Amino acid sequence: MITHLRGRLIEKNPTYLVIECNGVGYEVKVSLNTFASMSSDENCMLFTQQIFREDAQLLFGFHSKEERQMFNHLISVSGIGPNTAILMLSALSPEEIAHAIQSEDVVTIKSIKGIGAKTAERVIIDLRDKVTKMEFSSNNIFTQNNTKRFEALTALIALGFDKKAAEKALDKVASGEESVEILIREALKIL
Repeated sequence: MITHLRGRLIEKNPTYLVIECNGVGYEVKVSLNTFASMSSDENCMLFTQQIFREDAQLLFGFHSKEERQMFNHLISVSGIGPNTAILMLSALSPEEIAHAIQSEDVVTIKSIKGIGAKTAERVIIDLRDKVTKMEFSSNNIFTQNNTKRFEALTALIALGFDKKAAEKALDKVASGEESVEILIREALKIL
């Protein structure tokens, strides 16, 4: 099993990368998030997941272990294959997917191309317990500050504001030190 690749970035496309390791070029399918996080530096490292099918051997690459872990969780759900999981990770970050699963946000998951209501519900049911155990290196979505943010978001939605607009407003005002009330007040000024 190939768990990671460290080598020279030969080719960079939004859907795949070619990485040369000791004279061998590996085509690695990637999400748009991984593509965007890759620098134009020649030397790179990707965490990988190898998938064997009867007609192909596929290699998927990820910029972080968390993204690879979310990919593995997603493909464990009936009806979601590796290409759909990559599509989901292109539309949302692993943290956003975990948050949508935890908050049982069917609409967010369903907004991803190719995911219907039944599949979105199946993702939530199958992965609810798994994502609570995930740890994210950058911003763990289950920290206290993000709990405050979630409470503020819930309050803004209850007041009748659009969820996406409320999230954008909270992103602009949140520095991590505010109380829920201050977050709501500051977001209301923007909305």
